[in-house]
Amino acid sequence: MAYALEHLAIVGVGLIGGSVARSLRAVGHVGRITGIGRDEQHLNKGRALGVVDDWTTDIRDGVADADAVLVSVPMGAYDSVFAALAGALPERAVLTDAGSTKQHAVETARRHLHEGELARFVPAHPIAGTEHSGVEASLASLFHGRLCVLTPMEQSTPEAVATVAAMWQATGSEVQTMTAAEHDDFLAAVSHLPHLLAFALVDAVRKMGDAQHDPFRFAAGGFRDFTRIASSSPEMWRDIALVNRRSVLAKLDALEVELAELRSALEAGDGQRLLDVFEAARSARERWLAGHGGSL
Repeated sequence: MAYALEHLAIVGVGLIGGSVARSLRAVGHVGRITGIGRDEQHLNKGRALGVVDDWTTDIRDGVADADAVLVSVPMGAYDSVFAALAGALPERAVLTDAGSTKQHAVETARRHLHEGELARFVPAHPIAGTEHSGVEASLASLFHGRLCVLTPMEQSTPEAVATVAAMWQATGSEVQTMTAAEHDDFLAAVSHLPHLLAFALVDAVRKMGDAQHDPFRFAAGGFRDFTRIASSSPEMWRDIALVNRRSVLAKLDALEVELAELRSALEAGDGQRLLDVFEAARSARERWLAGHGGSL
């Protein structure tokens, strides 16, 4: 049987990498899948679950005869991974990633990859996930109906872009293309900032407790829903916040303006100003839900 991708190597077989493997296998888009990572026990689990066919802890060995390579590791690991990939990619192999900050991915690739390898690198970000991590949390349906943003480099060939786009479409994603800078600015507002806020709110409530009272005992559905993403990997989100800090800081500035407006209205006892802000926010959210089903 001929596959669109005969051999896919995935560096980092966690929630995202594992879900890519499951989804591509489910639709017959890929033949062999090799998992690459540092933790042998974790890689063995991926093979036992049928997510990968084989595995190795050696990046250069794992990609040696691949026709596609996916990097799905925390942003803080990009330097070491791309350094290992440099000079190791087969001439036919396309390279993509799943990182949340695309300018960092592009800068890292330029720092390490050879000219021909850069031409076959197409950065990507599937905008999907859960608060869970690890290959055991991977799902074949994770990307269905979700957006995957491609941020091709100037060097990216049309053939590489087409192959990578087809791979992400095969996972069930809707593919859209933009610049890395545009992507990072948008995601700072709708993904990176909300994670910072969830972590900050939970930590603030934690600090309100004392020997007599645990404030979390009074928390219910609203607090749970708002802070769900604070159960995400702290290490992963530390890396994302740091590598995209310029955009995140700009969004924090914008949020502080909004909070100052709410504080001013509260101090003045101005219910109408509060109502105007709340109604505008609710209307904006309802329009988003109506247009996207709240799935992005």
